[in-house]
Amino acid sequence: MKIGFIGMGNMAQAIAEGWVKKGLVAGSDMYAYAPNQEKLAKNAARIGFVPMASAKAVVAEADAIVIACKPYQIASVLTEIGNNLFGKALWSIAAGWTCETFEKQLAGIVGIDDSVRIQCVMPNTPAMVGEGVFLFEEKNSLKATELAEMKSLFEGLGVVISLPTELMGIGGYISGCGPAFVDLFMEAFADAGVKYGLPRATAYKLISQTVLGSAKLQQVTGEHPGVLKDAVCSPNGTTICGVAALEKAGFRSACIECIDAIVNKRKNG
Repeated sequence: MKIGFIGMGNMAQAIAEGWVKKGLVAGSDMYAYAPNQEKLAKNAARIGFVPMASAKAVVAEADAIVIACKPYQIASVLTEIGNNLFGKALWSIAAGWTCETFEKQLAGIVGIDDSVRIQCVMPNTPAMVGEGVFLFEEKNSLKATELAEMKSLFEGLGVVISLPTELMGIGGYISGCGPAFVDLFMEAFADAGVKYGLPRATAYKLISQTVLGSAKLQQVTGEHPGVLKDAVCSPNGTTICGVAALEKAGFRSACIECIDAIVNKRKNG
């Protein structure tokens, strides 16, 4: 399969580089276009994909087209390449666009038919290290064999989870925005370590490995996070004192409210 990227920002670079490093897709089988041709050429030299001078040139070479540009740019991109999409698979990693959105947009382009097959994906930045989450919209128009091949490629960079269209938003807020919240959590605890004498590099190493290990423990055991928390909290011990302080500060409520803020922002534009 030859894969073409329209847009080559950080997320697209992470995916392309991950596929090359894992031997899932050869660099020579990936094509990409981005407006900044100088930057595109540098990334091509680093990752190994083939840089192209236009979006149409990418479509001409590839079997599957990854829409990786900014969401507000997609309508004009589809207008530009629409008539060249016959028989192609369209994979989108753009936030807010659904299979139905693409179908409606493409319906307005003269000559487009249902030979264009669509799958929307919401990725996250840990894909850069092979630990990403890729939310696949359940509604899609790929052939079964195409969907299986696509999932296999993305599973090489993390975990694939399928969600109905109406849950793609909240799923994306948790997994797509979530890395920033976890980073903030790690920074705060590292600051606490520095406050009491730890070198900053050591503090970051301690908290990042603790987060990584705790997440892995929950995945492997399948235990409820509360059960794992209880296992660390001895009677009258230090951990339960820290838990009580977090509860008093409204830690869990703050986590829920941060998602509320995102949902409200999306509702209100």
